[in-house]
Amino acid sequence: MLAGKPYEAPDEKLPSALKDLDYDQYRSIRFLPERALWRGKNLPFEAQFFHRGFFYNNRVNIFEVADGKAIELKYRKADFSFGDKVPPFEDSDLGFAGFRIHAPMNRPDYYDEVCVFLGASYFRAVAKGQTYGLSARGLSIDTGEAKGEEFPLFKAFWLERPAPGATSLVIHALLDSKSCAASYRFTVRPGDTTVFDVEMSVYPRIEVPRAGLAPMTSMFFFGPNDRNAVDDFRPSVHDSDGLAVFNGKGESLWRPLNNPRDLQISTFQDLNPRGFGLMQRERNFFAYQDIESSFEKRPSLWVEPIGDWGEGGVMLFEIPTKEEVHDNIAAFWRPKTPLQAKGEHNYTYRLHWGPDSPKPHSLARFTRSGIGARGEDARLFVLDLVGENLKGIDPAGVKGVVTAEKSEVKNLVTQPNPHTGGWRLSFQCQVKGEPIELRALLTEGDKPLSEVWVYRWAP
Repeated sequence: MLAGKPYEAPDEKLPSALKDLDYDQYRSIRFLPERALWRGKNLPFEAQFFHRGFFYNNRVNIFEVADGKAIELKYRKADFSFGDKVPPFEDSDLGFAGFRIHAPMNRPDYYDEVCVFLGASYFRAVAKGQTYGLSARGLSIDTGEAKGEEFPLFKAFWLERPAPGATSLVIHALLDSKSCAASYRFTVRPGDTTVFDVEMSVYPRIEVPRAGLAPMTSMFFFGPNDRNAVDDFRPSVHDSDGLAVFNGKGESLWRPLNNPRDLQISTFQDLNPRGFGLMQRERNFFAYQDIESSFEKRPSLWVEPIGDWGEGGVMLFEIPTKEEVHDNIAAFWRPKTPLQAKGEHNYTYRLHWGPDSPKPHSLARFTRSGIGARGEDARLFVLDLVGENLKGIDPAGVKGVVTAEKSEVKNLVTQPNPHTGGWRLSFQCQVKGEPIELRALLTEGDKPLSEVWVYRWAP
């Protein structure tokens, strides 16, 4: 077994012409679509491959599984076009950097790109009508630690040849790092929501106290809750606008994201979580006004644990950034108990890539969080909600409940919003020079009408 052997660093040997490619040079290398795996075989999926170079120097071995046999797919220089920007080099057995899967998702006569596995243990996917946004990872280790993060790598993949008419594709993966090895079985189902069923087994070489399960990374640059020092023609720029959590107690939380001045780490402790994810709830083009980036078409990613995951917490990391090109948001599940050395740790979960998360209940949702100054040392919070359960309700019975740690809440107002068909909850809060934790929801008597809005305001 791989975990029983000493860790071996990945193979990064490359011809000199490929070692120092810049972004434009690497982008000019294209896999020829007519050479795609399963092209012309009347199968519902195809695979194309990425060349090594730029950030992607480590070799990944890829196999096709058919008729009970696994055959390695050999690198062939003739399968790629290089343009005139890449220096010449000799053809040799280079392996690949990763791959992408295509399927007829948007229309029956064209194979759309469905998902990509490229770089360390990163992968991402889209649903029908969407464009790429946030990424998932196979495993995270020591995220946010001062000593630095360990980045496990996918070192090999096995692609099962699909049957004619199949609606899913099975991908096996082998992950390796200094601390552990792991195996994965992904069952990929493209559609209006693209679903990955993930079966994962982790084999630590040493004790791993800070593992991140079902990790994901995204970008939040600014939005209506966080526009400090922003000089930009666009109202918002983000791949995700909030973290949603459906915890083991049946409570739904919504935490809008920030681009903070200093690193912010939040933990949502739980027992047997039912789901969590980084969401892109704002789907209106006019909230972004960016024709090229189409942020309104970026997918949300929801993790649905299968079985009991025990005690732990959903971790949220918000990292300061001055550019939208950097992923500055990370979220994952961290088990309370360390992953023990020489053991086997099995987890099963489902990833939902799409316009929304599966709705576990009929509670109203927070759709927009606007924050601005209101006098000296005060902030005005304006929260919009929508939901079928809010339509036709007696306004006299609706109440906004807001609590603030280390601060005083004033001028709490709850009212219908005729422009959205929902409701608006607004309040003021005194703020000083330290972060404050806020919590808000709508109720009717003792009955909650909405999910719970949780927020950390930091100066």
